[in-house]
Amino acid sequence: MVCALGLWGLSACKGKPDSAPAVEGSASAAAEQAPSGHGPKVVPGPGYSPECFAPWSKDTKYLQWSARKPPFRLALVNGYVGNAWRIQMVKTAKAFAKDPAIAPLLKEFKVVSTGTDVAAQLGAIEDFINQGFDAVVTLAVSPDGFDRVIRLADKKDVILVPFDNVLDTDKVMQVNEDQLAMGQKWGEFLDKQLGGKGKVLEVRGLQGNSVDRDRHVGFRQVMEAPGKSYTIVEVVGGWDDGKAQKAVADALAVHRQFDALFAQGGSTGAIRALLDAGHKPIPVATEAENGARKLIAKHHEQGMKGLSLGQSPGLAAIAMKAALEGLQGKVMPQMISVPIPAADHTTLKDGESFFSQLSDNFFTPNEFPPCGVNISGVKIMNESESDVK
Repeated sequence: MVCALGLWGLSACKGKPDSAPAVEGSASAAAEQAPSGHGPKVVPGPGYSPECFAPWSKDTKYLQWSARKPPFRLALVNGYVGNAWRIQMVKTAKAFAKDPAIAPLLKEFKVVSTGTDVAAQLGAIEDFINQGFDAVVTLAVSPDGFDRVIRLADKKDVILVPFDNVLDTDKVMQVNEDQLAMGQKWGEFLDKQLGGKGKVLEVRGLQGNSVDRDRHVGFRQVMEAPGKSYTIVEVVGGWDDGKAQKAVADALAVHRQFDALFAQGGSTGAIRALLDAGHKPIPVATEAENGARKLIAKHHEQGMKGLSLGQSPGLAAIAMKAALEGLQGKVMPQMISVPIPAADHTTLKDGESFFSQLSDNFFTPNEFPPCGVNISGVKIMNESESDVK
């Protein structure tokens, strides 16, 4: 479900601070002298390149690791790889590792997807740490249970960077969009369209992780606020087009009509289920899948008003870049905020916010100039989602 993934503005980056960290390849004396094996130090801000690595809030603390010289050994430990977002995320990471500005910093880059089992993911992270990798970026299967690998990473002076599905801890550097705010924005859009009452279908994501939880909570905070009168029917689509399409079709078979649709992911399939059932056009709040944006653009004049917010697969690239900067001793925010990419039925434009020549399951936001992340859709889709061992 992102200045980072820096086209958009929930936590839009301000200008560079008056006092910046050391230039590329150097670090403060404190970091140079920091003993290895104790994890990062908590240090004063501001952090390095705040236009890319924006702190989550004014209370975000800053971390600094002992500086070392490239090239580095970096691993991506993914969990589930069964939906379009995860597949594109892995492809994006592989393409970014080949970028001319990044490749010289990497001695080795590995990718592994472990499925939905927490123990398997923890085991893979531990294995890379024990192999001597310098950093591991990961999409956590669960928001908790990582204390052991965090302690091991600190002991071995390895930087661990969760992104997207982050951890309920402030002990590691993390990268994400504000999922609670994203849920609230979807809710506010639908509430504005419906005027405080109606029957809404909510299609949730993968159960048990922080993104699904926080988006759901933010959405319900708006829709269940005092004075609102919504009936919300909840189904699970797993952020997958096929599963979401079936879940919506099954809900329509029981309930017949809805006044609005909220789909955390699998949005193209969810909208297609409405169209296939001959349902009247209704307001929709969706993720940033290319197919969903195509359908909103096509049908909005018939009443399908839509807000599309994106959790970019390019978060992988920002997490990788954050890890590489941290390894070189840069001062980094503990929690890095990536602004939320947004488009609605009034702003959608082919070739900019959606792409008629690309597949429906392509996630549209991928280029983040403030971070030097400019990965074309063609380069991304030329990669595979298979492990790199």
